[in-house]
Amino acid sequence: MILFLLFSHKLTIMNNFHFFKSFIICLLFSQFSFSQNNTFTIAFGSCNHQERVNPFWKDIMEQSPNLWIWGGDNIYADTYDMEKMSKMYQQQKSHSQYSKLIEKIPVLGTWDDHDYGLNDGGKEFAKKRESQQLFLDFLGIPKDSPRREREGIYHSEVFKTGGGNIKVIILDTRYFRTELTKATEKNKRYQPNKNEGSILGEKQWKWLTEELNNNNADFTVIVSSIQILSSEHGFEKWANFPNETKKLFTLIEKSSSKNVILFSGDRHISEFSTLQLDGLQYPLIDFTSSGLTHSYDAYTHEPNSNRKGKVVSSLSYSLIEFDLKKHKVTFKMMGKDKAILQEFTQFYP
Repeated sequence: MILFLLFSHKLTIMNNFHFFKSFIICLLFSQFSFSQNNTFTIAFGSCNHQERVNPFWKDIMEQSPNLWIWGGDNIYADTYDMEKMSKMYQQQKSHSQYSKLIEKIPVLGTWDDHDYGLNDGGKEFAKKRESQQLFLDFLGIPKDSPRREREGIYHSEVFKTGGGNIKVIILDTRYFRTELTKATEKNKRYQPNKNEGSILGEKQWKWLTEELNNNNADFTVIVSSIQILSSEHGFEKWANFPNETKKLFTLIEKSSSKNVILFSGDRHISEFSTLQLDGLQYPLIDFTSSGLTHSYDAYTHEPNSNRKGKVVSSLSYSLIEFDLKKHKVTFKMMGKDKAILQEFTQFYP
């Protein structure tokens, strides 16, 4: 629809640059509408190496999702060389099947450490400002967008359907994140710090609080590159910052946002984690979907007392199907040839 409008008004717009500029901004920052349909499908995935076979784009398109969300590690760069990183993004964006996908459906996303530029990196990364601009280029964000001026890639969009609205909140768990605490326990990389430090930083916390408190959507999806509910492993996770985790749970409980769902990536495994917070009438679900091009094939076991079902350690992406009329959400882990590797359905108030 956006392309049709742009081309049909081409002559008029090109004669008036200021109108053209306002027109683009209006389209990009307004709410997305999806006719009178009561259903909405999000496809989601993370950990995608631009040099490896991308096996899923055709399958994803054939299932006609309304939205694709990148969960981070959208390319593997790990570099201070921004010219090199730019070429990596261009390589991924020009992939024959992915380039078709982005012509057909909206794309949102966050980054994680490898596309940020520094393995397990946080606020200390010296090239984070330059890296942000390349990430926004990858998503096709206009050069004059306000997102270009704001530090961090956090963002939100509302998607309207005939049955209700879905708000997607994208978090940035890299740009402001303070130092991690090295683990003293064997076979663990990090351990929780002593209730200090931050994942989101002061400005992003203020923004997130406003996003959740000024929100009348029927469902709210919060996208975090790292896991929120899986707290016992020794890698990166929200639980490494207990103060931040508690703050997030309290905000979700006390805010006006309804039916909050969490998405995460990073781990090269896919799993469902659930937690019942006292202030919610439904279980909080963290759907980790990780391993678009490479996964943790050697996985045997990892503790997660919040896990629902089993861990999928093969290549996968996810489909989340909303039925807004019935207030029902179906969560699916998808493998090659559209195989459903695991699924469950949750009804919401």
